[in-house]
Amino acid sequence: MKKIKIAILGMGTVGGGTYDILTKNRDVIVERTGTDYEIAKILEKDARQIAKHDADISIVTTDVDSILESDDIDIIVEALGGMDFPVSIMSRALKRGISVVTPNKAAVAANYDMLRKAAEEGGAELRFEAAVGGGIPILTTIKEQLAGNRFTDIKGILNGTTNYILTNMLKKGQKYEDALESAKENGFAEPDPTADVEGIDCANKLCLLMVLAMDKYVNPQSIPTKGITEVTMEDIQHAYNKGCVIKLIAHAKKTESGYEYYVRPEEIPLDHPLASVSNEFNAIYLDGDAVGELMFYGKGAGALPTGSAIVGDIIAIMKDKQK
Repeated sequence: MKKIKIAILGMGTVGGGTYDILTKNRDVIVERTGTDYEIAKILEKDARQIAKHDADISIVTTDVDSILESDDIDIIVEALGGMDFPVSIMSRALKRGISVVTPNKAAVAANYDMLRKAAEEGGAELRFEAAVGGGIPILTTIKEQLAGNRFTDIKGILNGTTNYILTNMLKKGQKYEDALESAKENGFAEPDPTADVEGIDCANKLCLLMVLAMDKYVNPQSIPTKGITEVTMEDIQHAYNKGCVIKLIAHAKKTESGYEYYVRPEEIPLDHPLASVSNEFNAIYLDGDAVGELMFYGKGAGALPTGSAIVGDIIAIMKDKQK
């Protein structure tokens, strides 16, 4: 039986978490998949990241071409982040028949059609479960277990940073600026939180949910989007007095006349399941014609939850290669 060879591109938070799961849980993964594997290459220029995860220095390179032009690599994990460079890497790999797993929702959402066609051309798989909801297995569930459903409604809290901020504004009485600073201090917000607080991150994720659940691609830049920067304590209190909480909601709905979609702060009634989703947690609410209403809940970010989703995609590809 062929041993599957994996390359991890980037050993930051997500790439490092993926490496740790693949190495520490190797016996469980091999037993459950019936497939042997090895991490054959790591693309990383920061020696501190390699040392942090005690990775074998002999497999580390700074030359991405040595990975993409190799005939031995079966799967790459693109955990570099960014746009142009990762998109180029993923496209080249897919066209050469190397399957790609990535959490890079911005890159996949903006270039979905191109990457999908590259995968078809090379006979490879493109998987991005970790791009939506961190460790929540929402995309795979839509594509596989729930594939027999027509989905008419998707509504979700898709960004942990903004949910943490809004939770602190409500429960701790913090102003927006103070809640944002708390999110940064606790590792829930990037130094530049623009993509999160302006709703851009949610628009990218909604794009991917729509394409898989509704077979409808809408470029994220075409999704009406408003973030939480203008939400005040007065807004929070006014909503609560009416029996509601404010959440940053990504919503897509299929109607008789077409599709409606947006990202914006909304007042959610306290008796709605989404109202109880607090702090850095995410939740996705679906309505399918066969299964009815479902809600998926879990941590939307972090090294191990996101790494868990990536490893799930790797396992799915390994199983497909056995067929």
